[in-house]
Amino acid sequence: MKNILVGVTGGIAAYKSANIISLLKKRGYNVKVIMTKNATNIISPLTLETLSRNRVYVDMWDEKPHYEVEHISLSDWADLVLIAPATYNIIGKVANGIADDMLSTVISATQKPIFFALAMNVKMYENPILKDNIEKLKKYGYNFIEADEGLLACNYIAKGRLKDEKEIVDEVERYFIYSNIDNYFNLLKGKKILISSGRTREEIDPVRYLTNNSSGKMGYSLAQAAVDLGAEVSLVSGPTELTEPNGLVKYLKVNSAKEMYEEIEKEFENTDIFISCAAVADYRPKEYQQEKIKKADGNLFIELVRNPDILLEMGKRKDKQFLVGFAAETNNIKENAIKKLKKKNLDLIVANNASTMTKDINSIEIIRKDESSLIFNNRSKIELAYEILKIISCEIIKNEK
Repeated sequence: MKNILVGVTGGIAAYKSANIISLLKKRGYNVKVIMTKNATNIISPLTLETLSRNRVYVDMWDEKPHYEVEHISLSDWADLVLIAPATYNIIGKVANGIADDMLSTVISATQKPIFFALAMNVKMYENPILKDNIEKLKKYGYNFIEADEGLLACNYIAKGRLKDEKEIVDEVERYFIYSNIDNYFNLLKGKKILISSGRTREEIDPVRYLTNNSSGKMGYSLAQAAVDLGAEVSLVSGPTELTEPNGLVKYLKVNSAKEMYEEIEKEFENTDIFISCAAVADYRPKEYQQEKIKKADGNLFIELVRNPDILLEMGKRKDKQFLVGFAAETNNIKENAIKKLKKKNLDLIVANNASTMTKDINSIEIIRKDESSLIFNNRSKIELAYEILKIISCEIIKNEK
């Protein structure tokens, strides 16, 4: 498993490093920690030693016996360095070549990927000096995890809050996945990808609606993976509880199948690849009741009418677009997926069991036009997203020859 060196600086969010380290350990990574002296005023080194199960490094001149040049041995040991939280101060130091403590010295000595998870007061976050330093470091290949908006320690509600710990760990994990793909920076460069995701919601009355169990995780994973692989990505999303992926060109939120159809129709002509991953309701109530339907004696009957079949319609309009569908089935999975592939004029279809809708792990079968297929069992949805996109890229290249 990969080795991750976590740098903890003296921002108030330093206490969140404990959860980051815990999550990394749970996912099987080896973790070592360097803390600045200011960070030790916020969280105890003993806490992070216990969680990482490794000695925590603070002082360049530590009296504990050691027989290596530690800032070099640590930089050699790490596969990736994560600074969380990354303060205004540490960014300024690194950008200007200052190495006056253990952490900044290790950063200056490492040639491995370095990620800064930003966290600071909003006024510091918006300081043009910080912006200049970040741009400078990006040119040298340093990576940045943007801060979120929320309640800050200074009692402002603004941007500067450390990104959710799970999202930080997810971003690190994604790097290890896509950096192993040959020529990953250029795999989908310049391609315009349109993705639909999530469930749709069909209103019955002001308090009731028809929907399904889709979480949107697969579609959001595809959107983020496509951005990582260089594509220009637009995501049309039904209701979900997920965070908007980073780097999207467009993020269009809708509720109903009709609204989703309208947004996809607008974007489709200028799209190179359309991935229909949303769980779209096949039916909607014929009439929307303006007032809440009251309980009465006997049964209630609601007449349903068909929604537009988005993928079928796009299949009819297809010109240069590469179309990918999903088939979430409960029985005869491959057989039903192939029928959908042919009926809707698709180039590829991803078949899976509908029971995985809310889960992080999935098993899929990717089926091509000629009905040849590839099976991927028990993978995370983000891993599957990269596999799907690799196959899409290969099919497009094959079709262009």
